[in-house]
Amino acid sequence: MPNVLRIIDANANRAREALRVMEEAARFVLDDAELTEGIKRLRHDLAAAMLMVEGMEENRDTPGDVGTTVKTEREAKRESVAAVVVAAGKRLSEALRAIEEYGKTLGARVPGFARSIEALRYRGYDLEQKLNRAMATGAAKQWRLCVLISQEICRDRDWWRVAQAAVEGGADCIQLREKTMDAGELLSRSIRLVTLCRPRGVSVVINDRPDVALLSGADGVHLGQGDLPCGEARRLVGTQLLIGVSTSELDQAKTALRDGADYCGIGPMFNTNTKLKDVIVGPAYAKEFTAWGKMPHLAIGGINPTNVRELVAAGARGVAVSFAICSAFDPAAVIRDILRVVPPLNGAE
Repeated sequence: MPNVLRIIDANANRAREALRVMEEAARFVLDDAELTEGIKRLRHDLAAAMLMVEGMEENRDTPGDVGTTVKTEREAKRESVAAVVVAAGKRLSEALRAIEEYGKTLGARVPGFARSIEALRYRGYDLEQKLNRAMATGAAKQWRLCVLISQEICRDRDWWRVAQAAVEGGADCIQLREKTMDAGELLSRSIRLVTLCRPRGVSVVINDRPDVALLSGADGVHLGQGDLPCGEARRLVGTQLLIGVSTSELDQAKTALRDGADYCGIGPMFNTNTKLKDVIVGPAYAKEFTAWGKMPHLAIGGINPTNVRELVAAGARGVAVSFAICSAFDPAAVIRDILRVVPPLNGAE
């Protein structure tokens, strides 16, 4: 019996510590009140459940615990904040399972204890999934200029010429957007684009198609409001891809963050030649989004070397451009003109 109590006590402490780590991420990293409240409530409910078991502290023997000196190399490393959160979630699940299983041996002495821990464990699973989705890949980056390539708007329909010019001109991201192309051809082009961009440190994003993005080795997939929901896409791709979501209002951006998006397209900023939009949200949304400041962004919609100044003045630090570059006689020159206006990231030249 004393050994069982020591096991339950150690795992209760482990679970509370894990919940605190998760709660801090929801509170300070995500600024998500609902998720923070859910984790905090679970932490308090666990503490209440542990009051059902008497005598645990009397049997606690930290100096005599042989496990305190057993460490693995992996425990000392965390690649990112997201990795910290993932590790905490796994620790929570493992600790609650251990409490539940050993709690079953208490039987009639503590009636209902194991069942109560089981219920907490299921709540923990749900919160872990929501938090991991919201933390996304942990690899989000702020790009300065993403070139959206669609063959039909490229001069002479030469999409490959534009892709090469984008790399030459200094774009740090290329998105392949071909909504009606056969999947086989889209995959072939995506692989070709990744082969061009990866050695040069340029990211590749595929529009709409997480399957093609995964198979081609692209960096990410971009989803519109009417495409596959971000949360479902995150379940499909895990942390293998960045996910971007198009938004035209801050509530959509907040939902995207909660569902696991890494960055948001924000727009449309201006009237555009590539997509008919009923509402132009304009630079005011860029100002609102950047003041919120929770995610990287790409302002999009009718952007060119002239009006990009207005977006930078509104706070935009990344833009996505299609027609002005794809239809240009010299796409690389247009890219350089835009990059003269968009400020370098982190003061880099």
